[in-house]
Amino acid sequence: MKKVLKIVLLSLLALVVIAGVLIWMEFGSLVKGAMSCKKLDDGLYYMEYKGDDGFDELMNRGGFESADQLASYVVEFLSKGHYKPEVKPTKADFGCSALTVSTPEGGILMGRNFDFPSATGIIMHTIPNRGYESITTFNVDFCGFGEDYKPEGFKNQYMALAGLFVALDGINEKGLAIADLMAGDAAETHQRTSKPDLTTTGAICYLLKNAACVDEALKLLEGIDMHSDIGSAHHYAIADATGKSVVVEYVDNEMVVTASPAVANHYLCEQKYNVGLMEGDDRYDRLCQQFDQTDGVMSEQQLTEAITAVSQPQREGFLGTAWTMVMDLKHPSVTYYARRHFDKPFQFKLSHAK
Repeated sequence: MKKVLKIVLLSLLALVVIAGVLIWMEFGSLVKGAMSCKKLDDGLYYMEYKGDDGFDELMNRGGFESADQLASYVVEFLSKGHYKPEVKPTKADFGCSALTVSTPEGGILMGRNFDFPSATGIIMHTIPNRGYESITTFNVDFCGFGEDYKPEGFKNQYMALAGLFVALDGINEKGLAIADLMAGDAAETHQRTSKPDLTTTGAICYLLKNAACVDEALKLLEGIDMHSDIGSAHHYAIADATGKSVVVEYVDNEMVVTASPAVANHYLCEQKYNVGLMEGDDRYDRLCQQFDQTDGVMSEQQLTEAITAVSQPQREGFLGTAWTMVMDLKHPSVTYYARRHFDKPFQFKLSHAK
């Protein structure tokens, strides 16, 4: 009897071990990613994910053209619906500015401010099984996770893995850098052909995963149908390690590319030049003046000072600059500053960068 009981118990233990191994094989990368989340500063967190990022399968299914479609896929990818992230972006005005320069040593830097009424930023460091390593940022307030949401506690940290599919800015191991900014009006883009669909924030993840330079990024954008997030017009600042820097805008559902080292929140393309430029908003002019005064050559400190000079202070109903980032495109890395705490830098390097 004792021998039979021992065999039964050992058999049950073996089944438990096998079940545990199978569960870990399926969910281990996600669990480790969720548990990597840590708070850096007020309103800024960091997490790292290594493994299948789910983006290839998403594109195989045709992508997504709305937050609701994304949420359905995220539910399936993360945990068969156990932790459902309510990814429902809401319309809101935000500022932002960006500037790309060369360094005296021949390097390339991009500085970027993200300004928003409210924000909890999560830095997502992704090392996918296929595609380029990247460091991106997304705002959980933008994604509508809920009032006072913070990625603290396992459930919320697991939900935050939705950031694998949405980003507001970032850099990859090849030195391609992208930032999303409001373009100046409420003209939404909704391209509807037979191409795969992506929203503004989803496309950033897609480009950083698959493009090594500006030209490759533009080609990929031509191969998708773009859809505006949060019911507004957007434009991208895109730069690479060669120093090429462009602004991508959409006019009447057509992509328009303009060469420019600086960008804020009004259109730069000829078709809608200065649309959205508000009286008294001189951020773009100030960045251009700094660029011209130095012939586009600045040290990292100079660029940091230039981009922080146009950061936005907090005022009633508006958080101001939620994060500032300075990206090194030649030696791919990024330095973050949360909520204008410019005495507290956080630097991250891409491990696969060459």
